[in-house]
Amino acid sequence: MKRTLLVKLTICYVLIAVTMFVFLNTYCVNRIKHQLICEKKSVLYKEAHLISSEYMAKYYCNKLSLDDLKTQLSTIDTFLSTRIWIVKENGTIVADTRGNTDNIWFSNVNDIDPNFLSNNYVVNNTLNGAFSEPMLSVVYAVTSNLQVRGYIVMHISMESIDTSTINYSDFTNISLILFNFVLILIFAYVYFITIRPIQKIKTGIKEYTNGNFSYKLNLKGTDEFYQLAAAINYMASELKELDEYQKKFVANVSHDFRSPLTSIKGYAEAILDGTIPTEAQNKYLEIISFETDRLTKLTSNLLTLNNIKYNGAFLEIAPFDIHTVIKNTSASFEGICTKKKITLELTFYGQENLVNGDIGKIQQVLYNLLDNAIKFSHSNSTIHISTTEKNEKIYVSIRDRGIGIPKDSILKIWDRFYKTDNSRGKDKKGTGLGLSIVREIINAHGENITVASTEGVGTEFIFSLPIYQEDMD
Repeated sequence: MKRTLLVKLTICYVLIAVTMFVFLNTYCVNRIKHQLICEKKSVLYKEAHLISSEYMAKYYCNKLSLDDLKTQLSTIDTFLSTRIWIVKENGTIVADTRGNTDNIWFSNVNDIDPNFLSNNYVVNNTLNGAFSEPMLSVVYAVTSNLQVRGYIVMHISMESIDTSTINYSDFTNISLILFNFVLILIFAYVYFITIRPIQKIKTGIKEYTNGNFSYKLNLKGTDEFYQLAAAINYMASELKELDEYQKKFVANVSHDFRSPLTSIKGYAEAILDGTIPTEAQNKYLEIISFETDRLTKLTSNLLTLNNIKYNGAFLEIAPFDIHTVIKNTSASFEGICTKKKITLELTFYGQENLVNGDIGKIQQVLYNLLDNAIKFSHSNSTIHISTTEKNEKIYVSIRDRGIGIPKDSILKIWDRFYKTDNSRGKDKKGTGLGLSIVREIINAHGENITVASTEGVGTEFIFSLPIYQEDMD
């Protein structure tokens, strides 16, 4: 049998019930019996003291006869159900309230048990067979002028004490049964508030394991189980998005690889079988080269993203002049800017600004942002690149006057392979990975990048870098 939580709780319940039953019927019963003996012993001592003060002084002064003493003691016996002996100091029994009904075969206590009179009380005593049942015997010494004149011995049957003990035990057992019913209700409540939610969570996890991320855990309340269910629901929604993203990722990769491969294969076969004449082959070889470059760029970007995502961006942090990097990166676009009649306008904060970062990675960020800005800028337009300083950081802004980004696409541009509908016609060679790489690099530096865009007006990207300080070394 599987040790489920229900089985474990049931075992705990049984163990608690059995332990309580054994405890009540052993330790508690013994304590009750001991308490009853102490109470009965105290009562007998008080009665013995009263007998000593009321009757024994008169008896020893010959003011009370032995017969009258027996009569008084018999009355007390009847009232307390207690057998009373009057014993001389030498152990001889001179009076016995039940001497006529329960004959004993000895006349001196010391003949049976020499140590009997030296005890204050004796429990479960039969006095070596003198009594037919166990007795509680209390011995009270009668003294006069600091001398022992005799003893008052009071015997009460242990049966009455045992009966009272059994009555108390029955009461505690009935209470235990009632408590067990309450414990069953508590057990059912604990089952409802613990095992039921766990079973629901278990069912949900099985659904998620089978790929059903649309399954929702419906738990009410505000306790830890509810919070756990909410966390699992959130995890499921994230897994669902990840699953959709992976499917979309595979579809995009397949599409972006298939299109250039189809072109390369088609044109290569056409050249090989002579469909394309020799004089036109250079044109199609250029197309093959273009598509090859596109595949190379796509593969390189995928590897870059994969390394950043799973291995972390390995940064070689060192101080460098951000203005020099911006100038050098801008210079690499001089040819295409001249062709599109686009002007790059640089506005710097100060002459030199040393920042702390990985110069190679920041060059890649600037290259990707400038590449995007140029692609989506109109001819005869200006791209503004500026730096500002605030709170010990340098903020780099790249602002174009291009087609802009639709409002509903702003948050999606950081996703891999994402391209806005407006960009698809202009970005033939793009992979949709550039901005993803940009954000990963900036995040790896512990900095932020933001975008603001208005469709038909233009787009501005701003990222930050920490100003270099000597104590950073």
